[in-house]
Amino acid sequence: MSYFAHPTAVIDEGCTIGEGTKIWHFSHIMQDSVLGENCNLGQNVVVSPQVVLGNNVKVQNNVSIYTGVICEDDVFLGPSMVFTNVINPRSAVNRRGQYAETLVKKGASIGANATIICGNAIGEFALIGAGAVVTKEIPAYALVVGNPSKQIGWVSEFGHRLHFDDSNTALCPESNQKYELKENTVTRIE
Repeated sequence: MSYFAHPTAVIDEGCTIGEGTKIWHFSHIMQDSVLGENCNLGQNVVVSPQVVLGNNVKVQNNVSIYTGVICEDDVFLGPSMVFTNVINPRSAVNRRGQYAETLVKKGASIGANATIICGNAIGEFALIGAGAVVTKEIPAYALVVGNPSKQIGWVSEFGHRLHFDDSNTALCPESNQKYELKENTVTRIE
């Protein structure tokens, strides 16, 4: 094996698991799921069929990743955060085949106990605060908190709050990367 799985983990046949990935205690990886290289899945994580995780995805304890979820590279999923995959679930109504896709783009982080309502995309490097309930699309580099979540600012690729000057540019203090805010969209300019 080119990946590590704790002896209590359950790995169904038909999964693809990348080199260097680690799967910890009591986790279950279901058939037809794809895990990239160098991922780390904490204790009690469930990855449902047809889920796709990119490279270097970090999944903290007690997270269930349901069919319809796609996480690009370098995504962070905080402890006990929640994905949904049906807008109007009912126990007596089978809605398999009606799963809504949720896309978490490169470098985004979702805080502990946050809930992501299905059918929404989380933009690149966005930061979802702990306990937030995401009910709509989140732009790249956005900082969102609350229930329902609302945007309260912007963050850099390093997760630092960005403060834009009069010329609508900001500097990340850790990396010295420059960002531009134009028409409510942030882009890295150097």
